[in-house]
Amino acid sequence: MSKTDEMMAERPKRCPTHPGVMLRETVLPALRLTVKDAAADLRISRQTLHRILAGDLSVTPQMAVRLGKFCGNGPGVWLRMQQAHDLWNAEQMLKAELEQIPSHAA
Repeated sequence: MSKTDEMMAERPKRCPTHPGVMLRETVLPALRLTVKDAAADLRISRQTLHRILAGDLSVTPQMAVRLGKFCGNGPGVWLRMQQAHDLWNAEQMLKAELEQIPSHAA
């Protein structure tokens, strides 16, 4: 098994949850906050928050800092969630092409 095959085998079979879904389904209901109130607290527009909650907008490092402060869990959690989501999607999109790229041990 090549290194690439080993790395791909370690990846989850389904797409990791977008951080916006976590906000929409877990965080905001637990805090009993509306999108309007959460957007105001985060100091962003409601439209921006709606796009994140829909999974249409990625969590940037700047947004991760805001969310980390807002939720009290730091920015790293939000960045890692976004990275896992993006990496899985990239690997799926490039799957056929990756099979053509040789692996070289360093």
